[in-house]
Amino acid sequence: MGKEYSRNLEKTENLAEARKRFPHLEKYYQKLAADKIPTPEFYPALGRDMKNIKDPNLIYPVGDPIFIHIRREIGKPTEYNVIEPTMDDSEKKIYEKVMERLVHLVYKGNIPEDLGSMQKIFKDLLATIITYKDDTGMLNPKIKVTKAQYEKIEYYLIRNRVGYGKLEPLFYDPNLEDIHCTGVGKIKTIHKIFDLVYTSIVFKDDNELNRYIVDVSERVERPTSDAHSVVDAMMPDGSRVNFIYGRDVSLEGSSFTIRKFSSVPVSVTQVINWGTISAELAAYLWIALENGMNLFVCGETASGKTTTLNAISAFIKPTDKVYTVENTPEVTMPHDVWQHLVTRGSDKEAKEGSGVSYLDLLIAALRSRPNYIIVGEIRGEEGAIAFQAMQTGHPVMSTFHAGKVQTMIQRITGDPINVPIAFVDNLNLVLIQMAVGHNGKVLRRVLSLTEIERFYEAEQKVITKEVFTWNSTHDKHVFRGLYNSYILEQKIAKMQGYEDPRKIYDEMFFRTKILKKMIEEKIFNYYDVWELLKKFHFQGPSALPFKV
Repeated sequence: MGKEYSRNLEKTENLAEARKRFPHLEKYYQKLAADKIPTPEFYPALGRDMKNIKDPNLIYPVGDPIFIHIRREIGKPTEYNVIEPTMDDSEKKIYEKVMERLVHLVYKGNIPEDLGSMQKIFKDLLATIITYKDDTGMLNPKIKVTKAQYEKIEYYLIRNRVGYGKLEPLFYDPNLEDIHCTGVGKIKTIHKIFDLVYTSIVFKDDNELNRYIVDVSERVERPTSDAHSVVDAMMPDGSRVNFIYGRDVSLEGSSFTIRKFSSVPVSVTQVINWGTISAELAAYLWIALENGMNLFVCGETASGKTTTLNAISAFIKPTDKVYTVENTPEVTMPHDVWQHLVTRGSDKEAKEGSGVSYLDLLIAALRSRPNYIIVGEIRGEEGAIAFQAMQTGHPVMSTFHAGKVQTMIQRITGDPINVPIAFVDNLNLVLIQMAVGHNGKVLRRVLSLTEIERFYEAEQKVITKEVFTWNSTHDKHVFRGLYNSYILEQKIAKMQGYEDPRKIYDEMFFRTKILKKMIEEKIFNYYDVWELLKKFHFQGPSALPFKV
């Protein structure tokens, strides 16, 4: 399957206009009234502050003609109802007739791999089969439908043949993180604001679910079957999917998990605004990454490691040559010189010579002499190569699965990574991030930032110092490294030629003010933030669009 097709991201943000334009939305409101369900609030867009709504009942658009109704009753799971066009029995018969003709036409033509082109071809072919205009005739008989029917048929044609079928509305919604199917029944998703929600999308039986998994997995060229029950793949939009096929390995029935991909990364100002990190901590990282420090972003699964890594990568100097190495492409770099390397095939295939592994790509990256190497996740022997890169002066950033600094050191020095403990101090910084419960909500927070100072040979241990910690009581980050930061004073300040190393804190606090001002000015778009950081790098404070 080729690259992602173009979804309609235009949203009708006025409720009265939306109810007038889309009969299915009007019918939905009428049904709510008939069922005596309180009328939901209509929101053109959602904000993170809506996490505080205790029992939400709201509707929002995600891209015409799709709307989402979020509703939670006391003591019940949060409902996620998809509002999309529906076809009655007569319209379904017309659709089936249209599909029969379409299949005949497609069979005779050449269908491109590129989904964008495929979308256009399907629309053009549809126009030769049906019409809502008075242009039918004996020589070119078309199926006559109403304009509303035409739009429904076109919607389902694109949804089912180019998009992801009944799951397609979920790919429109930027508020979703993960999509979970744990067998026959309702699809669940993780909502960025309302956490776990139960959707109105249902797989009724094994046959329907299995057909869906086989169809989608074949389209992404990673087919599942009884012989290949567990398959990892990447969707055309960059989302990651794991398929598990058959009841013999999944007792509740075939299943899948989709980790949605965002084309525009979350910016560092947005991460600060959410409280994941503080402006002060971000300013520290700004100075550290600008000066080539090595950093691991550590945490458990779904703690937001990659989101943070993406956000802070914008602190790397705009003139740097950056190489990224990943299993599936999740890291996005704004730099002009960015080489994006992705592994090919499974680890087994890579060992047998038909794939390209993390190890292969890291070695290739080193030969290219980049200024920074970013590894999606270090899990195995590629970790030893990453530490060799640090030793030879190639700064490295990566995510790592560990909940504590000591756990990270133990895993780095044990099988299968096997980095000698004496080499661990080539890593400068370890950031620990977790999903934590706080006042009844699940928050993603950086719990600590730790400096690795040196290897103490006499006791065969690594000396570390926490410079930032998270105060869970007040939900605030505390800077414990003031006037005793080894990285800022002994490494970066000396590298920069400071006569008084402690003057570097003045620079850090100045950058803290810049970040806070950016948030105050609501500069949250990733690329807007990047442009401002780039101007500051080249021109200094005079380039800022505001006074600090």
